[in-house]
Parts: sequence; C-alpha cells; structure tokens
Amino acid sequence: MTEPTSANHKSGNNTSSRSELRDDDFLVPAVRTIDMEIAAVQALLPRIGAEFVRACELVLSCTGRTIVIGMGKSGHIANKIAATLASTGTPAFFVHPGEASHGDMGMITRSDVVIAISNSGETAEIITLIPLLKRLGTPLIGMTGSLTSALASASDTHLDISVESEACPLGLAPTSSTTAALVMGDALAVALLETRGFSAEDFAFSHPGGKLGRKLLLKVGDVMHDGTETPQVKPDTPLRHALLEMTQKGLGMTTVVDSKGQLLGVFTDGDLRRAIDQQVDINTATVVEVMTPNCLTIHPNMLAAEALSIMETKTITALVVEDEKQARGVVHMHDLLKAGVV
Repeated sequence: MTEPTSANHKSGNNTSSRSELRDDDFLVPAVRTIDMEIAAVQALLPRIGAEFVRACELVLSCTGRTIVIGMGKSGHIANKIAATLASTGTPAFFVHPGEASHGDMGMITRSDVVIAISNSGETAEIITLIPLLKRLGTPLIGMTGSLTSALASASDTHLDISVESEACPLGLAPTSSTTAALVMGDALAVALLETRGFSAEDFAFSHPGGKLGRKLLLKVGDVMHDGTETPQVKPDTPLRHALLEMTQKGLGMTTVVDSKGQLLGVFTDGDLRRAIDQQVDINTATVVEVMTPNCLTIHPNMLAAEALSIMETKTITALVVEDEKQARGVVHMHDLLKAGVV
C-alpha cells in the first residue's frame, strides 16, 4: 500500500513548518537583498555623465509636460517618478503605454518630452509607440538595462539602469532593476529641482494640504482674531472693565488703543498678576496705569510659522497683529496649533 502523501507534497509546496524555521531563514535573504540593491545603486554613479546632462537639458527645454511611461513593475516606478517630478517643479504625468495604443496617445504632444522605462528595452507596448513619437518629434529619454536594445537605440539620450543581477534568487521578480530605475529617476528630479532654483515655498505650493504647506503658506492674517473678536479697550478704561473684556474674548489679554485705533499697548494676565503684587487698587485704576506699552507686534502678512516661533522664543501665548500702527487683530498660540502650524 502506498504511504499517504503530506498536504505539502500534494500541493508541491516545500515550505517548512514555522517550528522548523530559524530567524536566519528570514534575516539572511533580507540582508542579501539589501546588499545587492545597494550595489545596484552604487553602480549608477559612474553612469552619471553626458547622457544624464542631455536628459536634464531635454526636460528643462521642454515647453509642455514630461510624460513618463512604463509597463508592469516599471510602470509603477514610472508613476512614482512622474509624481516626484511634478511635486518638485517639473510638470509631469504618467501615461500607460498599453492605453496609449488605444487612445491615450492623444495625451502626448510635440511640445512634451517622454521618459520611457523598460529594463529589457524591448517592451512591446513601448516599442509600438516609438514611430509615433518620432513622427510627432517628441524627444525621447530611454531608461533601460540594455544599451543595445530597440528603446536605447531609438532614444535621443539613454540612461543606463542595468544591474548585475536581480535580488530575487530566481532572477525573475524585478527587484534590483526597479530600485535602480527609481534612484535614477530621483537623481533626475533632484538635479532639475536644484537647477530650477525650486524652493521650499514652491514645494509647499504643490502640497497645500500637507503639513509643510500649512507651515509655509499660512499667513497670520488667515488665522488671527479680528473685528469684533479682537479684545480692545481705551486707555482710560477702568481696570475691572478691561478684565471683563479679556474674559469675554477669551484670549488672556486685551489691546489698548486710542480714539483713532492706534495701538498703545496691551494688558495681559501677566500684567494683572504684577498689578496685584504691587497692590494696585483694581476698582479705581485705569488700564493705562498697568498696561505694557510698546508691545511686541506682528504683521498680518507674516507667516504663521514665524509667529509661532516668536511666541515660543518669548514664552508668550498671544501677539497683537498691527498694520500701519492700527491694531488689526490678535493671534493666539491655540489658533496656530489648531491650524496645524507645528
């Protein structure tokens, strides 16, 4: 009688049970993979030369968009490179080469430049597009692992992303090759970023909903309390009435202005504590006697992040917003924290 086979043998699965596995069974291939991909990236360094410069020049001189194309795993890398370019000052988007053969070719114009990524350089969906790109006169930057491939030969400039071997032990799954392509794309994006003089403010403009966007784009005028929300009293206001204004507006302070709205000073909870320490009669004193004159102020067009920095440095929680000697409003630290300026 034949011995019953195990479930693993029936399915052709030779995976060991978890109890038979050691930590090194996971760690050794992981470290080997990282080492191989580091080597693949380091191999790119001597290839950054005239061809790379030509690629940068083609993108910089482009009056349209930079179109990045790729199939399969190279397509995922192409999509990421396009996103990186777009967020760092180079208008770009991804076009699927398969879809381009079925209508999306209309998204590419003679004013654009195309970056085509293919490890073999023979991807059929990309090769099909080459005659159309040549007819349009659209410059073509090839990124391949083969200098003699059809794509490399047809390109106006070629970026060599070849690798000695894939990190995948079967040599099948794109691993080292996709890492090399991604790094080459990042190198291109950063080189263009610095050449364009792309600033942090420019980056924030492309990321208005992000944390950096809030830091670099939000102005004091966008978050300050103004109009009737601004605590405000005249210099001859009795101190007890000034305290009432502070309580009603809930900012821990009040501005002190003259009849023309010009800022004379502020009265804060710190001023109140000092007045009590000095045994000032709260019932008879006026706010001008205990206020802080010549107080620190900021402009409504100042970045909110700068206002927060001032508050942290001076250990205060609110600042008067002044414009042309007029008290325009008050910004409180809580407003800045609520707006995400941290």
